[in-house]
Amino acid sequence: MNGEFGPDLMRLDSRSVPYRVAENGLRIVGVIVLSSLFGNSQGLSGVLVFVLLGAVAVGAYELAYVRRFTYKITGDTFDIQSGVLSRREREIPFERIQNVDIAQNVVQRAIGIAEVRIETAGGGASEAQLRYVSRGEATRLQELISDRKQEGTERDPGAADDILFELSDRELGILGVTSANFRFFGAIVVLFSLVGSAGAQRTQAAFPEPRMQLLLLLGPAVAVGALVLLWVLSGVQAVLRYYGFRLLRHDEELRYERGLLQRYNGTIPLSKVQTLMVRENVLARAAGYASLAIETAGYSPGQGSDSVESAVPIAARERVFELCKTIEGTDEFEFQRPPKRARTRYLARYSLIVAGIVAIAAGYHALSGRLDDWYLAAVLLVLVPPAAHLKWTQLGYHYDDRHIVTRRGFWTRRTTIVPYYRVQTVSDSQSVFQRRRDLATLAVDTASSGGFWGGEAVALDIDVEVARALREEVHDRFQSSITRRAELLETPTTGESVESPLGGESPVTDGGRRRNR
Repeated sequence: MNGEFGPDLMRLDSRSVPYRVAENGLRIVGVIVLSSLFGNSQGLSGVLVFVLLGAVAVGAYELAYVRRFTYKITGDTFDIQSGVLSRREREIPFERIQNVDIAQNVVQRAIGIAEVRIETAGGGASEAQLRYVSRGEATRLQELISDRKQEGTERDPGAADDILFELSDRELGILGVTSANFRFFGAIVVLFSLVGSAGAQRTQAAFPEPRMQLLLLLGPAVAVGALVLLWVLSGVQAVLRYYGFRLLRHDEELRYERGLLQRYNGTIPLSKVQTLMVRENVLARAAGYASLAIETAGYSPGQGSDSVESAVPIAARERVFELCKTIEGTDEFEFQRPPKRARTRYLARYSLIVAGIVAIAAGYHALSGRLDDWYLAAVLLVLVPPAAHLKWTQLGYHYDDRHIVTRRGFWTRRTTIVPYYRVQTVSDSQSVFQRRRDLATLAVDTASSGGFWGGEAVALDIDVEVARALREEVHDRFQSSITRRAELLETPTTGESVESPLGGESPVTDGGRRRNR
């Protein structure tokens, strides 16, 4: 640290003390009560004493935590001192800060406090959390850090934010309907086909009464009802999460607002954008809708305590791709599919899977003497040709002067857009089965690649010679784009400016650089 904090020292909001006591005290007091009840019982008075002592201890600790948590903003860092028994001091350079998010639940909104989360490049979780400051202070910190990150650029502080996207009530309803996850429905169908008959035989032998037979028939109906209930609950959760969603442009940042019970305000720095990913699950695709995820280096909006969330939760497909054009300057995509021999690979793969299911059913029948109609599992072979064809039709790749774009996935189709200047590595690989058909996989990594929803662009099962040529093409275009951007970055000395993908002119300065990470 650069010495002790000066007079511009700031603290957490005093209203956070009772909220933190209630938030953490209930858990600790609950443990005390349970330990008292299941330990050596001292009677009701003893339990009350334990609860009172626990509440006092929690209150004293939370008061000390809030009093000893201090922060300040210097010329180039955000400094924090925290800790009660052991002290921790942190300096977070503004150039490392990726996002400043504000979160509020219903109780916090009523009290007037908010949580500020500061994310940095490469951090899997929040680098710093301010729990809690006033709502006005949270907004002030978000604006101030944004200004410090963009120092040196020409800005109009009085200009209104441009609304790029606003979720309508109709789109919110469609989001709720299309939020179901159908990836496990196939497994559920197979499970019922394997164990349904065996269960029916066992129940009939044990309970021959007609009433029990009726209950057996209700079993599948209960399962279907449970799936419908899960679908409804996932839809309600999506509606609550994305209620009032708006995406705005503020200088060189994108900002989003969302949530009904839990309200979020977050930032997405345009200079850190690595990939754009358009996601379309089966229901949304059938209705002509899609979602958009904007990933930055080491961080995606919503990463951390939440799953990776969309920057735009749902919109008409044409509207989503128009937004991609606004953000990253993309053109129309003309996808090239893998060769047709790749389809025979999927035929063989899915046939082997069905053969394995039939073998398991036959083995179960041989060992237990049950599941007399085990051979019915072979009916799944009827689904193999359309499944192989559908997988093949959803694959493809496209490249132009500025981007490499890949597409894959059936249940959730993912179209990944990577600017050349964001490429970190590009590689082609072949599995044993791909070599037999002269196929290969091309993978393009960026700084945000990794994890289940990572931004890696993958062109599956393309011709091996095409994959190698495309690898060299992407590498050459990456080198060219870096050279062009290096030349553009020299323009501040002459006062020149470059065109921003979002429209207008954006001065090229150190604060507005897009570096290949």
